[in-house]
Amino acid sequence: MNTAQILIVEDELIAAESLALDLEKLGYKICGIVNSGEKAIEKVKKSQPDLILMDIMLKGKMDGITAAQTIYSEYKTPIIYLSAYADNETLNRSKSTPVYGYLVKPYKIVDIRTTISIALAKHQEDKQRETDLSAEKKLNQIKTQALATASHDLRTPLTNILGYTELIRDYGDRISADKKERYFNFIKSAVVKMTDSLEDLLLISKAEEGKITLYPQYFNIVEYLSIMIDEYNNLTENHDLKLYSNEENYEVYLDQKILNHILNNLISNAIKYSPEGGKIIIQIQCEEKEIILKIEDEGIGIPENYQTKLFALFERGDNVGNIKGNGLGLSIVKKAVELQGGKIEVKSKENEGTIFTVMIPRKYN
Repeated sequence: MNTAQILIVEDELIAAESLALDLEKLGYKICGIVNSGEKAIEKVKKSQPDLILMDIMLKGKMDGITAAQTIYSEYKTPIIYLSAYADNETLNRSKSTPVYGYLVKPYKIVDIRTTISIALAKHQEDKQRETDLSAEKKLNQIKTQALATASHDLRTPLTNILGYTELIRDYGDRISADKKERYFNFIKSAVVKMTDSLEDLLLISKAEEGKITLYPQYFNIVEYLSIMIDEYNNLTENHDLKLYSNEENYEVYLDQKILNHILNNLISNAIKYSPEGGKIIIQIQCEEKEIILKIEDEGIGIPENYQTKLFALFERGDNVGNIKGNGLGLSIVKKAVELQGGKIEVKSKENEGTIFTVMIPRKYN
């Protein structure tokens, strides 16, 4: 049974009603019969038909081709032209609008069925092609912007690596062991930053293409968090990170690498956007079927007008000042959470702090 809604544009009432009966016999629904181009445009605006059968020769100021051009440019509704004859000039004019078929009067019901079936199938293919092209264009835009971001993010650590290696090369015999250790740590830190930036960009690219494969494994998430927070406490002097859990041991079955993206981004953001220091509280509530993670800081908070686009790519709040960032982190967090079947929420007040809440199933299916 066909469910397509068809609009008939025909100024001869008897011919229009006869065509409507044939269409109903074929199982199509008639959403209207109008007799002018102006009325056709108005009807399309109100009823959004799936297909229009448009008589080329309409009475009045607007013929069928002019009406079709207006309708297709605004609504992309497929149109089949109706005509008692088809001279070359008329055919050439009709090609200015994508043509989905012609029916020459008098119509045979078999021709109606075939022409409409082909037109609807062709239109569906065109819509899919347009969707695919739009998705490809969006992905290319993301990749271009990501490449620019990578170039910017990698330049500083690369400069640092070059500078410290040249110092060690040129003055190695005069540099103390302590200073050498510091320089090597700076180099290591720069490499870690570069690796993290590239991992983030790779995750974004793969997520947009739908090419991420998860590799879940069993591990104790409380122990995992304890180690991570100890490492962060060793890296920052002005912040005090505390972990609270309702369980000492809690086994999950998740992709640890994806979880790293979530927690590293949220914790590093909590530190970065708390430039005055302060407490950062990480809570894990271990439920029977899910884990609930909360990361709370006392930082600059998120402006209310920015919270609706918080997880969009390359977006940053207008209160970040000179705090460096690329606008990728929270978009990565959201994608990583959703990949594992979870969801993320945020509560924030400017100049008071932010709480991110992540809810993830205990086991990835």
